[in-house]
Amino acid sequence: MRIGSPLPHKKARIEIIPLIDIMFFLLASFMMASLTMIHLQSIKMDLPTATMATRDFKPDILNISVDKAGDVYVEKKLVTTAELQSILSNKFRLNTNLPVYISGDKDASHGAVIRVLDIVRREGIQRVSFAIAPAKAQP
Repeated sequence: MRIGSPLPHKKARIEIIPLIDIMFFLLASFMMASLTMIHLQSIKMDLPTATMATRDFKPDILNISVDKAGDVYVEKKLVTTAELQSILSNKFRLNTNLPVYISGDKDASHGAVIRVLDIVRREGIQRVSFAIAPAKAQP
């Protein structure tokens, strides 16, 4: 014999509305927390210096320098535009993932640096960076 309970039997229900509210709260919390984790860094417009820059010369990186007269140097050797194109095409054929650093003198003209950048891009090289010197420590 089965004896019934004096309390009425209710079916259990899962209420979705409070769960949605909790999920939106968690989503907003994680978004706000992730935004505070992003460190925005900027450098001064004076391109040759930066506060946290370090020189990173590695043997697999091609270093191209432009001096204030507009002369182009590859690995400290003076080259012409035609020689620069042939050096870049030869290096790119050997390594299609060739990283290139372009460093310009502080007094170098913008046009001379952009001319070198254009030659590098024309050869198909996509990994191009501008090398900058660290700023002097201020007392």
